[in-house]
Amino acid sequence: MDVVLREVHDSDLPVFFRQMNDPEAVRMAAFTVKDPADWDAFDAHWQRIRASSDVVDRTVLVDGDVVGSAAVYGEPGEREVTYWIDRAYWGRGIATAALRALLAQVPERPLYARAAADNTGSLRVLEKCGFRVTAHARGFANARGEEIDEAVLTLKA
Repeated sequence: MDVVLREVHDSDLPVFFRQMNDPEAVRMAAFTVKDPADWDAFDAHWQRIRASSDVVDRTVLVDGDVVGSAAVYGEPGEREVTYWIDRAYWGRGIATAALRALLAQVPERPLYARAAADNTGSLRVLEKCGFRVTAHARGFANARGEEIDEAVLTLKA
């Protein structure tokens, strides 16, 4: 299995949109947009991301197929990582490989990440890549319609 990152292409966006509308994946991610089915909001969001010089956004490919996205965003000193992998590919080490590849492309540290406290899969991915839980918070999870516990993780130099 060959996991590769590349620049985001226009043709990736409908794939991302489909992936980000999987109800089980949305629930697990928890901290999502209010309405994942709103194409116009999704498209505007990706236009902003792709136009920003502060964002490193990548498409995740497995054996040439688009399976997700990974990015680093935010102000210097407060930059965060984010990723989304199609649920059909969960449990195969793809998120870990993609995040490691992204971290190799973005050497600045510290970097931060956030995950729902009950999202054990994502927490494991982050910890395998060197992130450590440094704080706990509560935040409103659109996907669940309530405040939930959140882990804040840090990757230090």
